[in-house]
Amino acid sequence: MLKAISLFSGIGGLDFGFEAAGFETRVALELDATACATMRLNRDWAILEGDINSISSEDILSAAKLEPGEADVLIGGPPCQPFSKSSYWVNGDSLRLDDPRADTLTGYLRVLRDTRPKTFVLENVAGLAFKNKDEGLRLILESIQIINKEIGTNYVPRWKALNCADYGVPQRRERVFIVGARDGTEFNFPEPTHSDPELLAEDLFSPRLPYSTAWDALHDIPEPNDMSGLVVGGKWGDLLPTIPEGQNYLWHTNRNGGVPLFGWRTRYWSFLLKLSKRLPSWTIQAQPGSAIGPFHWNNRRLTFQELCRLQTFPDGLKMLAGRTEMQRMLGNAVPSLMAETLARQIRAELLGSPLKNPRLLLPKAQDHIPPPSPLATLPKKYRSLIGDHDDHPGTGKGKQAIQRSTV
Repeated sequence: MLKAISLFSGIGGLDFGFEAAGFETRVALELDATACATMRLNRDWAILEGDINSISSEDILSAAKLEPGEADVLIGGPPCQPFSKSSYWVNGDSLRLDDPRADTLTGYLRVLRDTRPKTFVLENVAGLAFKNKDEGLRLILESIQIINKEIGTNYVPRWKALNCADYGVPQRRERVFIVGARDGTEFNFPEPTHSDPELLAEDLFSPRLPYSTAWDALHDIPEPNDMSGLVVGGKWGDLLPTIPEGQNYLWHTNRNGGVPLFGWRTRYWSFLLKLSKRLPSWTIQAQPGSAIGPFHWNNRRLTFQELCRLQTFPDGLKMLAGRTEMQRMLGNAVPSLMAETLARQIRAELLGSPLKNPRLLLPKAQDHIPPPSPLATLPKKYRSLIGDHDDHPGTGKGKQAIQRSTV
């Protein structure tokens, strides 16, 4: 087994993927107590519970039973936050990584510097690389060059924004990954293996497979006997059965087939969003509101097992947390199949240890997909909303945007 040090581990999304590719998590560091309890419930990894900036690199190596330079990979996704606090130290003085004011990003970079792994993976939200808002990405790349100068390594970081659905994950989820090797070998990100079926129909010679679907992931999970926490209540819960699979509240506007209850694009995309058996899931939310999906096509919230499947976690995991904590931890996690895909590429390109077996966490495509269920009739309590509704006026022109501009 190759040796991994895991930071900001959550409940193990990245770790499960690297595990499937033959890596052993020698130590996992996580601040959240519920996430740590969940990891202990499912794996026997050495777990350090606490703030990364209060735990020394020496303690991390000791818990992993490793010396500097022995780890095959350092993995982790520092929580997304403003990078202004980090920028103060990027002036050639890398000792500022040890400053007690350091944030999560500088904590990750400090451990990278001190443990000197053969390779590293840093994961973050897609917004890290948005044009004209990429100061966080530039900070990371510049910081790694400072680390190289100080300790004599030759990490050459390569980054890319990836849509997990393009690699067989039954969920549309975009993340930025930064990968580097200590010896300077340049990393090539794996080519996508899956694509939109409509695009594949136009390219008969494409080697890609159709997207993995929510049905591929969930087809063999029976309906729950206990509906506690799964009923969609609130003001809008009874409207969900009137919306087709793969649609959201936009069904009930003057541009779609429902009844005009809302103005076009006047709500969030995920409002009353329902899974389609024939499509990948949309991104699982960490903190959804009462009417924020995606919801199951049977007009309920998704169970823990179903959320794990859409995140391509291995089967058999246990969870002791309540609904809110469970959703938060799963919604913040990296799909494990995406991590497995990157881990296999790292083995082949950077560690000289390729795998020949198929990916373990890839859902099996199902030949038969049941038809959608019939729609319910519109409940009486919503009929007073039928009428002409103004469309959203456009980006920056809504009521809240106008209020902010006048402050």
